[in-house]
Amino acid sequence: MGPARNIQDVAEKHLCTGCGVCAFLEPQGIRMVDDLDQGRRPVVAEGAGDSNGPAFRACPGQGLELPPFDPSSGHLKELWEGWGGVLELWEGYASDDEIRFAGSSGGAATALSLFALEERGAAGVLHAGPRADVPYLNETQFSRDRADLMRNSGSRYAPASPCDGLEQVVQADSPSVFVGKPCDAAALRRAERERPELRDQIDVSIAIFCAGAPSTRGTLEMARQLGVSEPDQIDSVRYRGQGWPGEAQVVGRDAAGKPAGGKLTYAASWGDILQRFRPWRCYVCADHTGEFADLAVGDPWYREIPEGEPGRSLILVRTEKGRAFLEAARRAGVLTIEPVAPEILPASQINLLHTRGAVWGRSWACRLLGVAAPRFRRMGTGKTWMKRLSFKQRAQSFYGTFKRVFTKKLYKRRPVVPFEPPRGRSQGGGRQ
Repeated sequence: MGPARNIQDVAEKHLCTGCGVCAFLEPQGIRMVDDLDQGRRPVVAEGAGDSNGPAFRACPGQGLELPPFDPSSGHLKELWEGWGGVLELWEGYASDDEIRFAGSSGGAATALSLFALEERGAAGVLHAGPRADVPYLNETQFSRDRADLMRNSGSRYAPASPCDGLEQVVQADSPSVFVGKPCDAAALRRAERERPELRDQIDVSIAIFCAGAPSTRGTLEMARQLGVSEPDQIDSVRYRGQGWPGEAQVVGRDAAGKPAGGKLTYAASWGDILQRFRPWRCYVCADHTGEFADLAVGDPWYREIPEGEPGRSLILVRTEKGRAFLEAARRAGVLTIEPVAPEILPASQINLLHTRGAVWGRSWACRLLGVAAPRFRRMGTGKTWMKRLSFKQRAQSFYGTFKRVFTKKLYKRRPVVPFEPPRGRSQGGGRQ
């Protein structure tokens, strides 16, 4: 198929991350829609999204690039190759018990966002949350107070395109907080080059560690396994939270209209169901820990989780702006945190390090078969493939991809297919 030459190529050649930055930069010609099997994807009008336009220049789907390592930057050299720039690592939790309980791990992202709103005069927090009328889909939210944040707290293992709402940040009276997946944070950085006024309008950007964003079909399959077989019978969906790591929960009705649904453990929901529905682009993503954000937040999986543990977060400081913001939040008492050693990161997320290496093999296997693949510069994918993966894992990254190219038909363009949610009955306000 060859490389992508415009935004439509990015979408149809399996390169799109679904971030929505193209719709922000070229709103007259590009809009984001839900595709049941792919996630959030752009629909491109004729003449829009071409190779010399801002949308294509900002698109992170084609690949990403880190600057060369600078010894004077303060970044930890032992983490650079596998994790990008890290100035400091902290572990802890939101000091507010309600926020800590509601969050997917320790509530750090929500606590930091609320701190910006209440103490720093931020205009809002741009992030993803459930659609009020179709609760198994996400929509971009601009939360302005604690109530908004709490309604939208917790991980959303479903497609989201928060960058499509960046115009709200640009037009706001004061700076805002941005919270998104690593690919969203990367798109924000590129958007700042195209719209320089955006740079001063971001108080802080926070990325959430991500092992891939399952398609909507994954959520519907989880609901089906919990007894809610029709999409229009789903009242609410929660993926994590209310404890660590928390349970997935679907509330709805069965075919007879009787109350149905239930809960699944994190291992059963993510490990057995949702991760099987990740689009191909997630398999060739090198950044799973928010290397382009100011702060990145994830789970400290390096130890066993005691029964009843309310939650803890691992926080990576990636920029000086992020360092100053986190220190201000710590002094204000919104977080209870302590510094941790660099080795805590690979111990917590070794699977993401292995994925980073596998991406190198997967990408080259794609190119050998004429399939488009993203390019990552100075992100250590090749070195990680060689140093961190066993011979078997390196081989699997190649032959597994050869198999997937044909089983997933990656050699074919796939037009975006907008998904229209069925509306067999009234769907209202089912937020968790």
